[in-house]
Amino acid sequence: MKKAYVKSYGCQMNAYDAGRMSDLLGSQGYAATESVEEADVVILNTCHIREKAADKVYSELGRLRVLKSARAEAGLDTRIVVAGCVAQAEGKEILARSPAVDVVVGPQNYHRLPDLLARSGSARVVDTEFPVEDKFDHLPIRRTAAVSSFLTVQEGCDKFCAFCVVPYTRGAEVSRSVEAILDEAQKLVRGGAREITLIGQNVNAYHGVGADGASVTLPTVMRALEAIPGLLRLRYTTSHPNDMADDLIRAHGEIAALMPYLHLPVQSGSTRVLQAMNRKHTGDAYRRLIERVRRVRPDIALSSDFIVGFPGETDVEFEETMRLVSEIGFASAFSFKYSPRPGTPAAEREDAVPEAVKSERLAALQALLDDQRHAFNASAVGHVVEVLVEKAGRHPGQVAGKTPHLLPVQFDAPAATIGTVVPVRVIRAGSNSLFGEAVTDEAAAA
Repeated sequence: MKKAYVKSYGCQMNAYDAGRMSDLLGSQGYAATESVEEADVVILNTCHIREKAADKVYSELGRLRVLKSARAEAGLDTRIVVAGCVAQAEGKEILARSPAVDVVVGPQNYHRLPDLLARSGSARVVDTEFPVEDKFDHLPIRRTAAVSSFLTVQEGCDKFCAFCVVPYTRGAEVSRSVEAILDEAQKLVRGGAREITLIGQNVNAYHGVGADGASVTLPTVMRALEAIPGLLRLRYTTSHPNDMADDLIRAHGEIAALMPYLHLPVQSGSTRVLQAMNRKHTGDAYRRLIERVRRVRPDIALSSDFIVGFPGETDVEFEETMRLVSEIGFASAFSFKYSPRPGTPAAEREDAVPEAVKSERLAALQALLDDQRHAFNASAVGHVVEVLVEKAGRHPGQVAGKTPHLLPVQFDAPAATIGTVVPVRVIRAGSNSLFGEAVTDEAAAA
């Protein structure tokens, strides 16, 4: 049996796509492998969001070229595929710079992988055109037994933030139909999923076709999913503040399966910087939005994204970000120094913030965010939390899972608890995980 190795970089969408590519190759007779040395097909599913993303891909391709040559000397054929957003952005340039690459395929075309691999036997292939057909119509049934699974409901973005390449690499916003989402979700639940995270580049902009042919929003999808027997929890990510509509805010108080966790990127606390980023919201508008969400769901855990050192950002404007973080409070966050992406409007600006200043600002912001994260984690100590057990723990007799607030918890319990919700009393908060003990006495839980 031939073997396929898939390495994925970046966002949750890429993780989902990597799984679907594995499913697709599995339907063609390829077994998944964790060892690149034994793979007949190697796929790098790339991300273009982080700094020097393309450079990292080319460095990896240099190592794969050596591996491919060594396997060829042993009489073994190896096909190397570059997929994802770097593939979409670089296209034929990848073939020019990396002779070992056989196939370059964009994120909207990976459903064509079997055909592309067949064609690559005679010529190297690039497929980065945005297709007319829906790739999801051509993908096989998902093969997963994961307790917690991602499910793509929306792709692309129409926001065109000045720093972001997503509209160029993923295309315009497109939403899947409710029927297609339900069908995939039911298969996931039959395979063992108990929690589904609905994902999209701008997932709360979802406007798919409902059962009556009319356009519906994300809460309608959630209510339909909640009715699936065996599905216990729902989440969604990533969102834009301008698409947090009233019905979605209300859903946090009305849909029992929707967990009290919201990842809502703000990027900056400065309104002028947000305008320069083309975010189309203000710091104060974000504050008011969070107030509305907290009125509906007071116990919600908040997560966000931040960029420091955007071109032209002053010390005063950075302090506005620090003030926003201090006022709102976040359970977790992702924060980065600004780095230019070729082809984006911000990359053309000439008022770059010095690297040393960006590093200093990032360190200060991350220290504040880490303090908030540790405080949030510590607040769980002594409380009983509902843990969805996802897998075996690090040590024998231990299992690991997540709280409704997405906090990882480890505790002693039999493997039979995997896929179930267990009440756990938290006894200690580590740097990245909580540690607890299962509550077996209902009276103790009360």
